[in-house]
Amino acid sequence: MSTVTLPPPGAFSMPEPDPEAELYRYAARCGRITSVDTAAAHLGLPADTVQAAAARLVELHLLRTAADGGLVPREPEAAAELAVTPLERAMYERRELADRLRERIDGITRAPAGVTGAALDRLEGIAEIRGLVKLAAEVCRDELVVLHPGEAADDLVDELLDACYSVLGDGVGVRLVCPHRSRAGYAARARLTQLAGRGARIRTLSRVPQAAVVFDRSLAVTLDVADLSARRVRDQGMVRFLLGLFDQLWDGATPYAAEDQGYSGGIAHDLQQTIARLMAQGLTDEVVARRLGMSVRTCRRHIAAMLQNLDAVSRFQAGVQAASRFTLA
Repeated sequence: MSTVTLPPPGAFSMPEPDPEAELYRYAARCGRITSVDTAAAHLGLPADTVQAAAARLVELHLLRTAADGGLVPREPEAAAELAVTPLERAMYERRELADRLRERIDGITRAPAGVTGAALDRLEGIAEIRGLVKLAAEVCRDELVVLHPGEAADDLVDELLDACYSVLGDGVGVRLVCPHRSRAGYAARARLTQLAGRGARIRTLSRVPQAAVVFDRSLAVTLDVADLSARRVRDQGMVRFLLGLFDQLWDGATPYAAEDQGYSGGIAHDLQQTIARLMAQGLTDEVVARRLGMSVRTCRRHIAAMLQNLDAVSRFQAGVQAASRFTLA
């Protein structure tokens, strides 16, 4: 004999009525509610329950009060717009307020140009530039790389970059790229020899395009000696670009040794190749000298030596000879 399992008590009981839904459907059927007591009698609900439901429906904008005191139903879409729009407006106003507060806080805390915090700051004046370089050098812990263009303002550039070399002997690696002409002048050569003796690794090129320093591969300072200004670069993409430029120049440069004398060996060849390249562009002696960071007199002496080495009697002939001997790309 099989056993019949009965459902638990209340399993088929009807859900509790929702007074607000019942009252709204009643108002929609009748078109209006003239009396809460009459509605309660029709719905079979206590009068106080219907009164509370009516108040809630008015709050939800599903019922509105008519001129005669009765309650008239609204369409759900209209009620939803009336109920939600103020909340959306309040949320929008709060977002606006939050944005204004954020902008105000940012405006107060954002560092002005030349102080701290910006990705690219402009600094002007020797004192300000020297202070920045000194501070950056003091916190440098890993590597410092220097591009020294060797222009007419050598002494000023050396003065501005002098703080960089204070890290020598503290375990910080220093690499310096400067022009070949630094090997020839007595004062410049003595300075390179001193730096090399303290641990700096130095290489030279015919031409260094920009004065710049990069500290710990994270902060760069570029110098413009012409107008005594500098730019502090914190943007990592720009710092990586400067490091890439430095590494490219470093790989093609000639190592400096204290025993090397002037423009000896491959250095003279490299310098003549650069001069030939510039001459092939039709540049004057003055422009070539300026590009190489040397005096016009010194530049003309190198040009004369190149003409002699090429067995040329004119600049034009030297250009033709150089085109066949040097790579002028």
